Amino acid sequence: MAGVPELPEVENARQVLLLALDRPISGVDDTDTWVCRPHAPGNIAAVLVGGRLTAAHRQGKTIWCETAGPDGVPGPHLGVHLGMGGRIIVTSGAGVWMGGEPLRPDRSPRKLEWDRFTVRFDDGGRLRLFDKRRLGRVRLDPDLSGLGPDAEAISREDFRRRIGRSRSAVKARLLDQSILAGVGNLLADEALWQAALSPAAPANELDGRTLDGLYDALGRSIRAAVANGGVQTGEMIEHRRAGGVCPRCGAPMLHGTVGGRTTWWCAREQTG
Repeated sequence: MAGVPELPEVENARQVLLLALDRPISGVDDTDTWVCRPHAPGNIAAVLVGGRLTAAHRQGKTIWCETAGPDGVPGPHLGVHLGMGGRIIVTSGAGVWMGGEPLRPDRSPRKLEWDRFTVRFDDGGRLRLFDKRRLGRVRLDPDLSGLGPDAEAISREDFRRRIGRSRSAVKARLLDQSILAGVGNLLADEALWQAALSPAAPANELDGRTLDGLYDALGRSIRAAVANGGVQTGEMIEHRRAGGVCPRCGAPMLHGTVGGRTTWWCAREQTG
């Protein structure tokens, strides 16, 4: 239901990466030429083996790790994009799950080919990009120049300026990653519902008070989703369906297309 991982899911993945920091790297499987493009097999391994991951960062839906070589000299950044449904999984030296998608011994073993990229540590543990659909991406020194400020970190003043300077629908502005990085379809619907604001409202017609209300609603939505495990836990998300009603006022939920995306809103509180 959640589709492409949005900021909360990616932030949770970044937090899992913290479990992989400062562990000496003994090996890397970077042989998936699609996930690791444009790097040839062995290119990523050559700069990581013998070194460590030293810090984990996120901007919007992109995460990356700082690296250091065996001599401690900083190396290239290791960028990771989760694609449509990728997961970061980290295990201990004993092979015990530490973070990411929980291991389920009651289920059939995962296919080895679903581990698209693997880092092995000296202690026997691993970091894996698990991705059934093969739409994730791993690359060195990812280009972040096309991304706007992170939606969790943007200031109130910058949010007003960036969102409110276009005649486009406000939802379209929220979804434009060059304007604001990290907001996806569900998070946008949740924040607009929290703010009781029509997704189709022209952004440049919103006054400062309304934009401040949306800024606050987006911040609340992000914090709750990160704490609760993902954007699908939002208050109105389960009501984005035929026959759904607004969990606040009980009015029907309507749907249509805004900014090229399927959109749901309250028939009473989000019109006009």
